[in-house]
Amino acid sequence: MEFDHRVALVTGGASGIGRAVVQALSREGARVGIADIDSAGAEKVAAEGGDRLAITMDVTDTASVGMAVEEVIGAWGRIDVLVNVAGWDTIVPFIETDEELWDRIIGINFRGVLATCRAVLPHMREQGSGVIVNTASEAGRSGSSGEAVYSGAKGGVIAFTKALAREVARYGIRANVVAPGLTETPLLQKMIDDGNEKLIDAIVRATPIRRLGTPEEIAEAILFMASDRAAFITGQTLGVAGGLVMN
Repeated sequence: MEFDHRVALVTGGASGIGRAVVQALSREGARVGIADIDSAGAEKVAAEGGDRLAITMDVTDTASVGMAVEEVIGAWGRIDVLVNVAGWDTIVPFIETDEELWDRIIGINFRGVLATCRAVLPHMREQGSGVIVNTASEAGRSGSSGEAVYSGAKGGVIAFTKALAREVARYGIRANVVAPGLTETPLLQKMIDDGNEKLIDAIVRATPIRRLGTPEEIAEAILFMASDRAAFITGQTLGVAGGLVMN
């Protein structure tokens, strides 16, 4: 199996894309730390099978992130793959946002990525290898109406990952981004339930493949970027959005 004997840490692993990533890595033999603020959800995913460990982590709290990373190291002695999936947003015109919302969106979607990468990288440098796959969004490349702050945060993830890839390549570490489009997740369903169905439908109509993505499709792209098949790829952004953005 492709990830046999490797250890992975997945943030946001309790549901949606994160859960699908956990399942894909487990299928390929990885030991997987399932990090999520939703402790019960992480435990449920851990109980689905495979060599998995549920870990309570709040990506906006650097102390929580550090303890979670140490828990994985304590259990398995190393971290070979970090996948940052944890994210959150709500659709609202920018003029109606406030600093509290800015802080929450930036804290979860951007600072959380900084915190996990900062906590994991010393271990990867010491072992002389590692892969980081950060999940952004096509909103971070093209902008999305009603998601200005989220778009900015995800754009920051993309730019950060490029710079990080340049810094860590000398240590045998790769860093890439997967940028999903609209995907069938609990977060998207919440947006639809909040009255954004017409906006979502419009985006689907503008997508050449004319449908939403599935968590499993995003997970397969992440799996590729984390695998040895992508051994000569670093600092890149792979869009998985049915052709919504082409560049």
